[in-house]
Amino acid sequence: MSLFSATDLGIRFGGIRAVEGVSFDVRPGEVFSIIGPNGAGKTTIFNLISRIYNPTSGRLNFNGQDITETPPHLIAGLGIARTFQNIELFANATLLQNLLIGRHCHSKVGLLSQLGFLPSVRRAEVEHRKVAEEVIAFLGLQRHRDSLIANLPYGVRKVVELGRALCTEPKLLLLDEPSSGLNVEETEEMAFWIDDIKKDLGITVIMVEHDMKLVSAVSDRVMALNYGRILAMGTAAEVQSDPEVIRAYIGGEP
Repeated sequence: MSLFSATDLGIRFGGIRAVEGVSFDVRPGEVFSIIGPNGAGKTTIFNLISRIYNPTSGRLNFNGQDITETPPHLIAGLGIARTFQNIELFANATLLQNLLIGRHCHSKVGLLSQLGFLPSVRRAEVEHRKVAEEVIAFLGLQRHRDSLIANLPYGVRKVVELGRALCTEPKLLLLDEPSSGLNVEETEEMAFWIDDIKKDLGITVIMVEHDMKLVSAVSDRVMALNYGRILAMGTAAEVQSDPEVIRAYIGGEP
């Protein structure tokens, strides 16, 4: 049984077919990676899943629910969270404040209750802070808790963005190039976090990534794309040795 599935997914921008006829499923508790050269359609698929783009064709199903036409502002509340290749954090807010933003999808108190700071608001605030503190502890970010994002190193910011996504308490986590801009040591640490997110938190992961060492380290299955179409699917070793994948990456014959 799959947690997420895409069926015959496609999207066009004018006359350009960015994604065409892509079908895949993601099983509960696995890390499913999407690879391919620049322009292959990887991030476009993420934008379709998170509902930033509307598909031209095909269907999206998550946790037994058709989400093809679900508005993007409801996606996090359903249990899908996402990070971005280019870090999207509030630089002049603290680490804790950025994590608490991830709790917004769980806010159930009304404006009047918030203005009056009623007991229901206080209880909700305590719960939101509890979840944020648990994520801080999980990712080892305690010493940066009250630091402004603007004052943190790039590698730490990448982990903070991961933490903000975890604060939504997702069932499915979309990681868009989590190793982008990281050095070798930071990339190895990212692999550690992804593995723990899967094993300790039980969160299913779809990852777009160029670093094949990271892909091989954490992935259960890999799908290779080129020009918006599937080239191969299987284990990391199977996909990397596929002649069509080799040809797409280096050109010519394998």
